[in-house]
Amino acid sequence: MRPRILDLNVLQTLVAIADTGTVTAAADRLAYTQSTVSMQLHRLEALLEVSLHEREGRRIRFTAEGEQLIGYARKMLALNNEALDSLRQRQVSGQLRLGIPEDYAFLLTSVLSHFSQLFPAVQLQVICGSSVRLLEQVQAGELDLAVVTRQTRSPGGEVIRREPLVWAVGAEKQPSLTDPIPLALYSPGADVFREVAEQALFSAGRQWRLAYSSQSMTGLMPVVVAGLAVVPVTRDMLTPQLRVLDERSGMPALQSIEMALHRPSGRPTEPARQMAELIREHLAGDG
Repeated sequence: MRPRILDLNVLQTLVAIADTGTVTAAADRLAYTQSTVSMQLHRLEALLEVSLHEREGRRIRFTAEGEQLIGYARKMLALNNEALDSLRQRQVSGQLRLGIPEDYAFLLTSVLSHFSQLFPAVQLQVICGSSVRLLEQVQAGELDLAVVTRQTRSPGGEVIRREPLVWAVGAEKQPSLTDPIPLALYSPGADVFREVAEQALFSAGRQWRLAYSSQSMTGLMPVVVAGLAVVPVTRDMLTPQLRVLDERSGMPALQSIEMALHRPSGRPTEPARQMAELIREHLAGDG
C-alpha cells in the first residue's frame, strides 16, 4: 500500500486558518481564493479520513484531531524553514566590514550575535569611528556597510530610524542653566548632534559655552554625571546616571536625527545584503 504523505502547502493552509480563524482571512494571508483554501482543507480530511473542523458561522472550530494535526503542522513547517535556512547559511561566506559609531554599538549587539549564528562562515569585522569618518571609509570602499548618523552636508544613504534628541544632565547633579549654558558636545565634525544643539540654542537666542568635547558619549559622560555640563543625546543613549531635562527647564526643543545605512556603489556582497536586512528589521522594529 502506497504511504500517505502530507503536503506542506496544505499544512500551511491549515495553520493559516488556525491563526486567522476564518477561511476568508486565511485566503487573504496566503493570496489564495477562498475556494482554494476550502478545497485544500477538505482534501486533507479526505486523505486522513477524519473530520478536522466544524463551522460556527463564518469561523472555523477545529476538532481534537484537527488541533493535534495543527501542532504537528507547525513543527513540520518550522523544520522545513530550518532546513532551508541551514542550506542558505552554508552558502554565505566571505568577509564583512561593518562600520558603527561607538555610541550606536549597543543598539546592534543582538544583530551582531544573530548574524554570527546565522552565517558562521562569514568573517565579520566591526570598525568604530565617527559617522563622518565611517562615511568616508564607505565611499573609499574600505567598508562594506555602515550605520551612521545621517549627515546634513552629504545626506545620502537609506534612512532606517529616526531618533528624537533630548537634553540630559547628571541624575544627581546638574549645572546652572543660565546663559552661557555649559555644554558637553561631540568634537567638531564628529556628528550631527552638535549641529542640532547649536542650531536650537541659536534659534532660541540662548548663549552657551563648550565645557567639554569628545568623539564619543563615553568621553562626555564623566563631565555630565559630575554636574558640569548639559549633553544632547537620544533616549536610547540614556543611562541611570543621566536625567532628561523637560520643557520646564527652559532648554529649547531639539530636532530628531536620522540613522542611515550606507554601502559603496555597485552590487552589495551577500554578507552585506544579509546584514543590512537584519539591521533594518531590528532598528525599524525598535524605533
